[in-house]
Amino acid sequence: MTDHTPSTAPVRIAAIQTVSGPEVQDNLDRVAELIAEAAAAGAKLVALPEYFVLIGPDETAKVRIREGDGGGPLQDFLAAVARRHGVWLIGGTVPLVAEADDKVRNTTLVYDDQGRRVARYDKIHLFGFQRGEERYDESATIEPGHAVTCFDSPAGRVGLSVCYDLRFPELFRAMGVVDLIVLPAAFTYTTGRAHWEVLLRARAIENQCYVMAPAQGGRHPSGRVTWGHSMIIDPWGEILSCREEGWGVVVADVDPARIAAVRESLPALRHRCLR
Repeated sequence: MTDHTPSTAPVRIAAIQTVSGPEVQDNLDRVAELIAEAAAAGAKLVALPEYFVLIGPDETAKVRIREGDGGGPLQDFLAAVARRHGVWLIGGTVPLVAEADDKVRNTTLVYDDQGRRVARYDKIHLFGFQRGEERYDESATIEPGHAVTCFDSPAGRVGLSVCYDLRFPELFRAMGVVDLIVLPAAFTYTTGRAHWEVLLRARAIENQCYVMAPAQGGRHPSGRVTWGHSMIIDPWGEILSCREEGWGVVVADVDPARIAAVRESLPALRHRCLR
């Protein structure tokens, strides 16, 4: 039986950055290599980006590969690779069956180092954006979730969120006190350049916790361009590690002593008046 008690020593975490294309198996093969690289670097908890499985010109493609909750090639892949490398794996997002036949749940699944599923989060806030010819409407193919999800890991208490959720601070307050927020994303180049870093640092500062944001980063075969800049941020808002673009791994340590020191010197979480 795995000991889930959080360590009092620093724990290494890793964010995987991808530039996913339309071929699912190609994406999985590349991701497996990067998870192995993260594990070799000492990471105990690894997170993948949103849509790591598939980004293509056809937004309905993800509906065609959606899986039922609890079984399917994508879920089997995540469980197997977590078990193979002995890491806790936060599986970016995978398309799961929704209530509507023509939609999916954009779902983050978490597996422990034995390949057992320990958490599920369905993306709550669905992205919509239009500027000139650039247009996105996730609600056309995605059904929103409704529940806040946190779980205990070797890196402490973790709260889950996805991409556009970043703009809604009430979600992160609803998590309670956490040690790490994980936000898989596929931010557009336009919105990422303007808001990605400042919002991530704000979430870390106001919640006095680490933030890990694994992202899509680069020009995809479909022509879509994502912002990248996968990063890990400490509770004071300092960027510990960042990869601007391209496939790769971002590594840093979650240090419980750092969290405690920030919260002791500036006890903002205890000073909250409105609930």
